[in-house]
Amino acid sequence: MAMDKVGKYEIVKELGHGATSTVYLALDPFSQQQVALKVFNLNVLHDSMRAKAYRKLLLTEASLAGKLSHPHIVKIYDAVMDGEVNYMVMEYVEGQTLEKYGEVDHLMDLGHIAEIIYKCCKALEYAQHQGVTHRDIKPANILISGENDIKISDFGSAVVDNQQSTQVSGVGSPAYMSPEQIKEQPLTHQTDIYSLGVTMYRLLTGKLPFEAANSYSMIYQIMNIDPPPPSTYRPEIPPELDAIVLRAMCKETEHRYQTWDEFARDLVAFITHNVPQQEEIFDTEKFDTLRALNFFKDFSDVELWEVLRISEWHKVEKDEAIIREGEEGHRFYIIASGSVRVVKQGRLLSLLHKGDCFGEMAHLSGKEARRTTDVITKTEVSLIEVDPEMLERATANCRYRFSEAFLEILVKRLSMANTRIARLLSDHGDEQ
Repeated sequence: MAMDKVGKYEIVKELGHGATSTVYLALDPFSQQQVALKVFNLNVLHDSMRAKAYRKLLLTEASLAGKLSHPHIVKIYDAVMDGEVNYMVMEYVEGQTLEKYGEVDHLMDLGHIAEIIYKCCKALEYAQHQGVTHRDIKPANILISGENDIKISDFGSAVVDNQQSTQVSGVGSPAYMSPEQIKEQPLTHQTDIYSLGVTMYRLLTGKLPFEAANSYSMIYQIMNIDPPPPSTYRPEIPPELDAIVLRAMCKETEHRYQTWDEFARDLVAFITHNVPQQEEIFDTEKFDTLRALNFFKDFSDVELWEVLRISEWHKVEKDEAIIREGEEGHRFYIIASGSVRVVKQGRLLSLLHKGDCFGEMAHLSGKEARRTTDVITKTEVSLIEVDPEMLERATANCRYRFSEAFLEILVKRLSMANTRIARLLSDHGDEQ
């Protein structure tokens, strides 16, 4: 039967269907936003035990509605689970899963893969802080849109801390399961670290670490056999990358990465040292740079990903003017590396360094403002440029953090100016 509505949602078209559910592209008539609507068909599960277990997974995922808000996790907006009609409403992501990129003839370059896995680490670290372990990380549950914007989906198998319910065991996809998951031991975020390691292996080589004819053989290998390093199948993979994958996939949790941060740091180190520097700076490196800058110290990770989205990054040679006194312009800049001179009518007012901000006065002064100083690079400089119009479209939280950061800078500048004035006055007094 063709449906044109489910609840308040208007069906646009079918996106795909499986044995137990159909996914539609739909429209939320109130917000006018496109959503993905997953309609469950519980009738196919004749066996009531299975239907019950399946329903439980759905309820778990539904219970996360609104709980996980991160740019690299598919948002769940709404879920209705009652009797006849059971559906879930999720963010619609235009794109495809990573499955295709796990095929030998579609492999991505190493830097790209490291970047994607890094974003997954950050998203799953966020989920862990919210008390959520995914338990079913695999390429089919990671969506990619555009060049490298990823979103993790399908938290149906997730375990949520302090939910008083017995977990459904045996979820997950055998090839990506950690040894402790196979043994049905209590799971922590380290099971997701393992599965992300297997995912990375697959993206690097186009192969699974364990090839097996059946589940039993697969399970035996996961428990007992060390996989060949990825470079066996793709010789250009350097030892550093082999080491990261194999550490993520260690059978014993004490030898595996202990935290997402450790995993992410090794990926950043790899990208920084091994990936040929193109003109553009990788997102991972940008994110890491932002995280270390004083200006962004109070921004959450989620807000930092947003800063990445609304900013432009440039490298500027030594001794070049970035802004000129008297010209119009409202963009402001944060220095990611290097130093600049602030000059007024040929006199050096100050030097600004990594983490300092300039150009914000014109932005704060409003429409007709003009630049009040020249700013000239003293060394080669990496700049983060923000257009106030883009900032206007950012979330309230992100805008609020910028306001706070500006406020702190203004207060510092005022107190420095006061100290200078006091000094000038006292010098002047001594002369009389």
